[in-house]
Amino acid sequence: MKDKEKNKAETVETETVQAEETTVEAETAEEAAIDPLQAELEACKAELAAEKEKYLRMAAEYDNYRRRSAKEREAAYSDAYADALMQIIPVIDNLERAAGYGNAGDAKQLSDGVNMILTQFTSVLEKMGIEAFGEKGDLFDPNIHNAIMHEEDPEQDESILGEVFQRGYRRGDKIIRCAMVKVIN
Repeated sequence: MKDKEKNKAETVETETVQAEETTVEAETAEEAAIDPLQAELEACKAELAAEKEKYLRMAAEYDNYRRRSAKEREAAYSDAYADALMQIIPVIDNLERAAGYGNAGDAKQLSDGVNMILTQFTSVLEKMGIEAFGEKGDLFDPNIHNAIMHEEDPEQDESILGEVFQRGYRRGDKIIRCAMVKVIN
């Protein structure tokens, strides 16, 4: 019996050793399978970190571009505004001089000065690309004229400007101010 128990113990011991070897082999096989997955995971993490960095840089660049563009737009508007005023300031200077002539009492000199200022102002507007429109006798166009009065005259053609109360102004296709007119017929 002792032999049987001894054989039995040896068998259990052999089976335990074999089970442990199988477990070690299985763990080694799992580790071998996990190692490439672990490496792939690390590679994916590194790639994700690189993409995040790239995204953050692009977002920062876009934010800088947006700020720079806004600043450039403001500067362009400011520069254009200043350029327009620089064209108008000499007209104001001449109006101040004309006002000084009014105290001298010479109406002819004052009238001539005001006409010269009007000519100068018209010249400034032309340099800025602004065109005046709305002359007596022109055809009425509701897109650019504002009819505030109407008159019937059988001797005149249809839709003619009879009187211009305020001239209109445009720059290219943009209407700055419509002309206020009286329309005949």
